Amino acid sequence: MAILALLNEYFLFNSVNLSDHTTSCVLTANADALDSTAMGDSWRENTGGLKAGTLAATLHDDFAGGSVDATIWAAFDANVAVAVAVRPVNTTIAATNPEYQVNVLPNQWQMGGQVGTLAQKQLSYPTTGAMVRDTTP
Repeated sequence: MAILALLNEYFLFNSVNLSDHTTSCVLTANADALDSTAMGDSWRENTGGLKAGTLAATLHDDFAGGSVDATIWAAFDANVAVAVAVRPVNTTIAATNPEYQVNVLPNQWQMGGQVGTLAQKQLSYPTTGAMVRDTTP
C-alpha cells in the first residue's frame, strides 16, 4: 500500500485550474442509510438510499482577472451548477491518480478576513448529479 502526502492536489473549477491557489480541497460523498428493519430481525438492517456530496475547499484569494475571485464570483452570480474535477496529484489521470468529476452548485460567495491574515475563500458547495471516478488518461 502506497501512502500519499498531499503536496500538489489538482483542483479544476468551472474549467479554471485553481490548484496553485488551493490550500485544502476535500470532496465528500455519502448515501442515505434507510432503515429496512422488519419484524423478526434482531439487528437493524439498512439499505443505501440517495447519494449526495460536498466540495469543501480553501483558496488563497486573488482578484486578478480570470483568477480566484473572478472565477468564483462568475459561477455564483450565474446561479447554475458548474463542473469541478479533483485529483490527488496534479499530473495525468491514471489508476493510481484518479480524477473525481462532479457538478457543484456555487450557492455562496465570500470576501474578506481578519487584519494581518491572508485573504482566503472558504468554499462549501453541494454536489448536484452523479460523481464520476475517472482513471482513463
